[in-house]
Amino acid sequence: MTHDPASEPTEPGAAPGPGAGPLRRGRLAFRRWRRTRPFWAALWTGLGGFVIFFLPLAPLGKILQIGVGGVAGMAGGVALMAMALLILLLPSQRHTAGVIAVIAGVASFPLSNLGGLFVGMFLAVLGGAMAFSWLPEKPAGRGKTGGRGRTAWRNKAVRGDKAVRGDKAVRPGREGSVAA
Repeated sequence: MTHDPASEPTEPGAAPGPGAGPLRRGRLAFRRWRRTRPFWAALWTGLGGFVIFFLPLAPLGKILQIGVGGVAGMAGGVALMAMALLILLLPSQRHTAGVIAVIAGVASFPLSNLGGLFVGMFLAVLGGAMAFSWLPEKPAGRGKTGGRGRTAWRNKAVRGDKAVRGDKAVRPGREGSVAA
């Protein structure tokens, strides 16, 4: 199968060309949707919940604890899968869902067969931490200046190639760094 880079959109948000098939348009639409939310955090949290949920249903020779631990493991797995859906469908609630996912993942260690034999616990904690730390992309129109533009730099007193801020000289273009 050959790959024609000329037929790809040049910008990440650009629409596919008129000759693009429905599969390609669907893939690009999914990519755009996925980049607006903490997709990988939801995926890892959901996989952790899946492992924790289905491990108590394994054959008896593979289960370390049966009974109440099995029920607690299944409840923790369901809670983690629900948090994964919440992270994916409501990105504004990612902080709450991320904290609950980390707590449920750590709680699965004593409640559900060592947290799904450590795998489910690790995936749940990883996904919850990723969800908590995820930030949406900034609008493309604003750069490093934070909307101040070049006029904010021009308005400062300039001495040679260094600007003066208080009693410290600052390099142009690097307002936070002090010149030597």
